[in-house]
Amino acid sequence: MANEKTLSIIKPNSTLDNNIGNIISIFEKNGLRVSAARFAKLSKEKAEGFYIEHKERPFFGELVTFMTSGPVMIMVLEGDNAVAKNRELMGATNPANAAPGTIRKLYAKSVGENSVHGSDSLTSAEREIAYFFEKSDVVNRF
Repeated sequence: MANEKTLSIIKPNSTLDNNIGNIISIFEKNGLRVSAARFAKLSKEKAEGFYIEHKERPFFGELVTFMTSGPVMIMVLEGDNAVAKNRELMGATNPANAAPGTIRKLYAKSVGENSVHGSDSLTSAEREIAYFFEKSDVVNRF
């Protein structure tokens, strides 16, 4: 198994509903460790920059508005096959299609307010971690 890092964001609906600890607990119980974390309120510019690949999609404006509507918890998760493990734990983007026990099944309110973001590949993880963290911010725990 490969030790990897991936980015996870606990979105405003889950931070405002006090589910940060519940979500982190799911990660930790399944072998992922938090190696960096930052609680933040994203500016419009920061959210637009992060989601730039979706700029031409019809949901872009809604996504930016939602991601700037409240605080988020931005984390680097580390562990064996962290990208795939995080995506498995998050569940399907649409909570109605998410497997029982996944984060989105438990805490998402809708497709738009789906509780968490996770990198979709190692390449994305590297880019996304660099967008929010300096290398010195990330603790290598393994």
